[in-house]
Amino acid sequence: MEVGGSDSDGREFKNAEEMWREEFGEGDHQKTEWYRKGVGYWEGVDASVDGVLGGYGHVNDADIKASEAFLRTLLSDRLAADVASTRHLVALDCGSGIGRVTKNLLLRYFNEVDLEEPVSHFLEAARESLCPENGTVSDNHKAVNFYCVPLQEFTPEAGRYDVIWVQWCIGQLADDDFISFFKRAKVGLKPNGFFVLKENIAKSGFVLDKEDKSVTRSDLYFKELFKRCGLYLFKSKDQKGFPAELFQVKMYALTTDIPRRVHCTKAKMLSNLPGLIK
Repeated sequence: MEVGGSDSDGREFKNAEEMWREEFGEGDHQKTEWYRKGVGYWEGVDASVDGVLGGYGHVNDADIKASEAFLRTLLSDRLAADVASTRHLVALDCGSGIGRVTKNLLLRYFNEVDLEEPVSHFLEAARESLCPENGTVSDNHKAVNFYCVPLQEFTPEAGRYDVIWVQWCIGQLADDDFISFFKRAKVGLKPNGFFVLKENIAKSGFVLDKEDKSVTRSDLYFKELFKRCGLYLFKSKDQKGFPAELFQVKMYALTTDIPRRVHCTKAKMLSNLPGLIK
């Protein structure tokens, strides 16, 4: 990636390669330490909505509302025929944190949801929140597997998922691990399955956060990585309603097949959606 960027200390980089060389050096030790510090930062954060959203817990509702609108469109476009024939829908929530997205969104549309999260006290909070005794799940809509594994080391079960949801966690991965994760994760998708990536977006290039060891990439940067992953951009949408001081946030739907144009009426789209929990 030839576009320049900066870090949170104000240092400028000519390109991403220069930044990664500075962070990792030539061996694996610095990279391992980089990931350890990233997880260590989040280990010091409270397992609450406000904690996982960096003190902006009040954006939760706007986030879920926009994500739901995007997801409903995607389910209509990609899975409508299968849903109509009672397909058992399964999702994977990557970087799930305390299960915020699973609880507020994914469990309303999927029969089963698996959660991946490297921060153990976040995952334990999710497990407790999503247990049957708390009334947030049912026999037909439930959290099943809880994986306490770093994303760069995680390989999804082959052919299990209709949707792999990756939100506010891919910035913790270096470019090579970003690419290797998505290449491994492709095999986890069912036919017509897809990825949703929801992330902060830099205006140009990238911004490295020295404290939590994450990289905020530009739209152009992401699209270059998608190509290197062998993924196709099916749809994208900007998040609205967030405070102006925050990064722009964008949602990407990614497929392993070349997207085809979908033509159907709104009424037909809505009629084919899976039912919500009542």
